[in-house]
Amino acid sequence: MNERALTIEEFNQLLQQWSGETIKVTKEELEDEDTLIMQLHDISYETNTRRIDDYEPMHALHLNGTGTTQSEEQNLQPLPSSMYEIPLEDSSQYQFEGERFSLVTERGRYTIERVRS
Repeated sequence: MNERALTIEEFNQLLQQWSGETIKVTKEELEDEDTLIMQLHDISYETNTRRIDDYEPMHALHLNGTGTTQSEEQNLQPLPSSMYEIPLEDSSQYQFEGERFSLVTERGRYTIERVRS
């Protein structure tokens, strides 16, 4: 299957259709990889114009729901919050490949896919 580039608007429109689904989010950042499984309740965005430094994102995607995160030791732990934040940048790239989204930022790569039972 071919990945196709999306605008943020197309990405949002397609991702909104996954509300109510179980999703798997994989974050690859530096030498670290985190995975979480979430029952996605809804999706929201935030703009933070009062940032203290450049580490705090100006824009963020919020995946709201309940779920678990998987540690490096393969142990499942409940998510510490009912919201998972993905920082967005003006240079972020959004891609879609059938059943999988890829979001690439300067900090890392996020993959969002449906979990089929």
